[in-house]
Amino acid sequence: MKKFRSHGAFGALMDEYEKSVIELQLVIKNINQEELVAIADIDTKDPDCKSIQTVLTHVVRAGYGYVTEIRKYLGEDVEFKDGVILDSIESYHQALNDMFQYNVQLFEDHPEIQLEEYKDENKIAVRWGQKYDVEQLLEHAIVHILRHRRQIEKFLMSLRS
Repeated sequence: MKKFRSHGAFGALMDEYEKSVIELQLVIKNINQEELVAIADIDTKDPDCKSIQTVLTHVVRAGYGYVTEIRKYLGEDVEFKDGVILDSIESYHQALNDMFQYNVQLFEDHPEIQLEEYKDENKIAVRWGQKYDVEQLLEHAIVHILRHRRQIEKFLMSLRS
C-alpha cells in the first residue's frame, strides 16, 4: 500500500515531487553511456537541452535552485549550486535523490513555512523574472521535472530508432 506524507498541502507537494523524481529515474534507469552523452537535439540553442546528460544536469541544478530561491526569500545566506556534469546514470540517480532530500530539508528547517501568499509584493521574485509563492514555486519544480522527463523520453525514441 502506498504511504502518503501527512501535513496537508506540504505533504501532497512532497509526495508529488518525489513521484516525479522516481518517474524520471525509471525513464533513465536503462540508459547506456553512449545514449547519456549523445547529442540528441542538434538544432537547439539551449546548452541545457542538447543531450540527456545536459538535461539531467539542468534538472538537478534547477531542483536545488528553487529551494535556494525560497531560502533566500526566508533570509538565509545561501548560494546557488553550479550544475555538475556527471558521467553515469547511477550518479544522476543519486544526484536526483540528494536534490529531493534538499527540498524535504527545507520543510524540516522551516516547519511553519507559509505556502500561499496572495499579495504580489510579498511573493518570491525569482532570477528569471517571475513571482511565485512557495507553493507555486514547488509546483513549478514538479512540472519542470515532468517536462524534462518527457523530453528525455523523446530523446530516447530518437536515439533508439
